[in-house]
Amino acid sequence: QVQLVESGGGLVQTGESLNLSCQVSQLAFSNYDMSWYRQTPGKERELVASITAIGGIITYADFVKGRFTISRDNAEKMLYLQMNSLKSEDTAVFYCNAKHRYYTRHDYWGQGTQVTVSS
Repeated sequence: QVQLVESGGGLVQTGESLNLSCQVSQLAFSNYDMSWYRQTPGKERELVASITAIGGIITYADFVKGRFTISRDNAEKMLYLQMNSLKSEDTAVFYCNAKHRYYTRHDYWGQGTQVTVSS
């Protein structure tokens, strides 16, 4: 059974940092494009950052450029999101997503980790 397990969320103050992790199992990780999404109540889930399986091409949402860094470790099947200079508007549940680079129906989500930034 495919599992994506996020960790590293928590409560921090404005300007502080957090490092999210996503452990993936039962998946050929190196064949999957990986992404972080976030969602707040009443809003749609939005893309935060993504990194491709091939070439490690990285994309960031405009609202996190220069503050967040996505990375992956294919050997350990891990995805990371280093979040610096956190703002109160970053408060959300953050989700890890894996989508196969060819078979996009192979699309998996973690359960999410709460990030709360207090001002």
